[in-house]
Amino acid sequence: MTHLAAAFGVFLISFSAVFVRLADVEPITAAFFRAFYALPVLFLIFRRKAADGRSVRDRRMAMAAGAMLGVDLIFWHHAIDHIGTGLATVMGNTQVVFVGLMAWWLYGERPSRWALALIPLVFTGVVLVSGLGRSDAYGADPSRGVIFGVLTALAYTAYLMMLRASGRSQGSPVGPLLDATFGAAVASLFFGLVLGDFELVPHWPAHGWLVALAMVSQVFGWLLITRALPRLPALETSVLLLMQPMLTVLWGRLLFNELLSTIQWSGVGCVLLGVGALSLAGSVSATSPGTNLKTNEEQTT
Repeated sequence: MTHLAAAFGVFLISFSAVFVRLADVEPITAAFFRAFYALPVLFLIFRRKAADGRSVRDRRMAMAAGAMLGVDLIFWHHAIDHIGTGLATVMGNTQVVFVGLMAWWLYGERPSRWALALIPLVFTGVVLVSGLGRSDAYGADPSRGVIFGVLTALAYTAYLMMLRASGRSQGSPVGPLLDATFGAAVASLFFGLVLGDFELVPHWPAHGWLVALAMVSQVFGWLLITRALPRLPALETSVLLLMQPMLTVLWGRLLFNELLSTIQWSGVGCVLLGVGALSLAGSVSATSPGTNLKTNEEQTT
């Protein structure tokens, strides 16, 4: 049952980029309403659970982490606009590399030799995803899309690091997810009001797709994943987590006719191979101080 729940959760979140593209609204608008529509449902689920048990500091840190999640979503939605659903999701998965590098810098968790060998492969894939300026590259602006994809991974790295500091592994995942979603809504609203690139008045069918995004991905997909994946072996976890970008590439091809160039397909292969190997083997040397940051929940948006 755990395997089925995890697989179904990953299947659900693989539609995130699809819903964003179908909604066809400004990136900040999509980020805000994804969180806003999810909050009431998460709150009701949270109220039905036992006492959360986290400190006020942990809850505040989870909300701050959610603010970085809001930034991550904004960058990711820009990437979708420029390089499509599949490539944007693949790019977001490069956060595995940045998490390892940040853990090295902040906590002295030295990368393993295996990780150091794989990092160049992942970044080679990132360069290839841009299409190298060729006319057959898919996307409105592939180079800019890759930049936004890297920014997505960096923002998601900050989110994971901050959520880790908030005591993410303690107790039910509903409380941290609720706090992080609230933080994402506040951050998205702030940037929307400051930048002005924001639409508060709902219109249909766009907001029907945003409701689907909130319910399918932010609520039920993520709840299934955070409950199930920590109970699975590392090999099964790695395979399941790679399902998301691979499925999203498939949905992009079937639903939006996203025809990638040969060079871009090579980049996708490099990124997924590197990310999959890092997720399976871990990015931290066994002899380094601190704890290994490789978790079963380090998945993209």
